[in-house]
Amino acid sequence: MPTPSMEDYIERIYNLIEDKGYARVSDIAESLSVHPSSVTKMVQKLDKDEYLVYEKYRGLILTPKGKKIGKRLVYRHELLEQLLRLIGVKEENIYNDVEGIEHHLSWDSIDRIGDLVQFFEENPELPKKLKLIQQKNDTVD
Repeated sequence: MPTPSMEDYIERIYNLIEDKGYARVSDIAESLSVHPSSVTKMVQKLDKDEYLVYEKYRGLILTPKGKKIGKRLVYRHELLEQLLRLIGVKEENIYNDVEGIEHHLSWDSIDRIGDLVQFFEENPELPKKLKLIQQKNDTVD
């Protein structure tokens, strides 16, 4: 199982490949705000653990194992963003909140959150009722 740090790299690499068709060490470093040398060390570890194939100066590709985990990590991130939006969290807080919680939830919890998001989507009156409760509670402060 990858560590939270490894997950961040796999998720970012997956997104870069999806968006641009490739992921270079410099792209990964820039998007994670880390030094290229840190990326190289992590990429070598991810290669050793068979999440990707890395050839110095040639780039990297995700293995089927890396792609599967990358896709799941992106799903987790997007699902948590969706939940926070549905329950009325301010947009400017969502990204950092998701980054803070995503590694601390079990996949069982993620599955239940997916059920909750689906429940809200299938019952659009419920988020509206929640918003009314939030507005009422906000005026009480």
